[in-house]
Amino acid sequence: MATSAALEKRAGLAYWMEEVLVQCGKAEHDFSADPVHDLRTALRRCRSMAEGIRVFDCDSAWKKMRRAGKQLFSSLGDLRDTHIMIDWVQKLAPDGDAASTKLTKFLLAQQRELKENAAAVLEHFDRRLWKNWASKLPARANRIPLDSPVLAHLALERWIVAHTLHVQALRNRTNVAFHELRIGIKRFRYTLENFLPSLYERWGKDLKNLQDLLGDVHDLDVLWQTAIRLNVFSDASERRAWRERIEQERHQRLSTYRAKMVGKNSLWSNWRAGLPADSELPVLGLERLRIWASFLDPRTSHARHVSRLTLQLYDELPAKGLLRSTQRDSYRLVLHASALLHEVGRAKANSGHHKISARLVRKLIPPLGWNKSELELVAAIIRYHRGALPQNTQKRFATLSNARQRLVQLLGGILRLACACDWQQDGKISRVSVESLDPVITVRAEGYVESTPLADHIAAARHLLELTYGRPVFVVANDKPQAQAA
Repeated sequence: MATSAALEKRAGLAYWMEEVLVQCGKAEHDFSADPVHDLRTALRRCRSMAEGIRVFDCDSAWKKMRRAGKQLFSSLGDLRDTHIMIDWVQKLAPDGDAASTKLTKFLLAQQRELKENAAAVLEHFDRRLWKNWASKLPARANRIPLDSPVLAHLALERWIVAHTLHVQALRNRTNVAFHELRIGIKRFRYTLENFLPSLYERWGKDLKNLQDLLGDVHDLDVLWQTAIRLNVFSDASERRAWRERIEQERHQRLSTYRAKMVGKNSLWSNWRAGLPADSELPVLGLERLRIWASFLDPRTSHARHVSRLTLQLYDELPAKGLLRSTQRDSYRLVLHASALLHEVGRAKANSGHHKISARLVRKLIPPLGWNKSELELVAAIIRYHRGALPQNTQKRFATLSNARQRLVQLLGGILRLACACDWQQDGKISRVSVESLDPVITVRAEGYVESTPLADHIAAARHLLELTYGRPVFVVANDKPQAQAA
């Protein structure tokens, strides 16, 4: 039995990218079923890992690697499908069946043509470029540990898609619906296989079995369509006999699928119970956004420190008239995300990076537990964490409701002041606390020194909060001793 270290190695991108090159060497000498299958498996593992990692890392190399393997993977897939259909014809056909002879003749001719096409595609496959990606991409993938909760969060997204397709397939019962269901289950399975080996060890056998069942259904559908298109049946009785045999095999597999996947104790319920609970999704979505930002932000330590200061301000600043108590937790998460993501635009340029950061955030697909409106709010907060103050002459800001405008001013003002406290990115201001004494809001900052360039910067940054509250905001050195942590 393989050791856990060996399993982890085989789950890694480095292993499978190297395996693609090894299997290319084998397949080019023999395009029979086994070498084709092994090369497709290696390509599929690399392409599905790239699809998953791209959720976190927008480096263009992931897309290029997937695209480079797509043509070869597709050509080998057509060849593999032909191998499978030949096997089905041999299994279904009675002795001396004329239709099977016609089908086999067509499929063998198609197989020869597909082998030539696959050989030509393999010859043009850029192995040198693949080696370059193999030297770069695994290190990026390894920044997200296997079996981590954020990868389980990704798997839950795949589970939801697959389960939705399951409901549609049982309702519609069409060939297309069951084929799409197979693809959904396959993507869920690959996510576990690539990123959650502990769960895959428990669920992989069932997932593989279900994928095979639905794969057989699809292969039988394609075989029947091919037979009809080629008009291989000599009379109605031969056609009816073939149809009955195909339907029998198809019904048997769909019945097995339903027995496992319908009802309260179905595998769907078992899998869902092993994935993150609904209450965990907003925080896991935040962690996913943090990881995405870490691939872009050249100074993540600054973002982490600013996020701590930001939350300290948010937790202590008065919210009366600006936030309802029921909103505080949800907007705290939004503000936390804004602080973690506010520097991502520096991956493109330093000048105007706050505007670039906002644009990048607006393009994101909301992670599970978040919605588009929340990401739009994150983008607006980031947009106004520096630079011009928000005002109605700005198109995006002007389209917001009055309540939303006040919210952007408040949260943007908090982030603006927190960023100013770490303007020199030295972490000298280690903590902030707030005293709200009419008519002044006083922010006490540990490590703050007056009459310095930093003090001038902070004085300018506090203005947005002053406009929001309609009260002066003073930042002073904290001369009060802090209680020691237990």
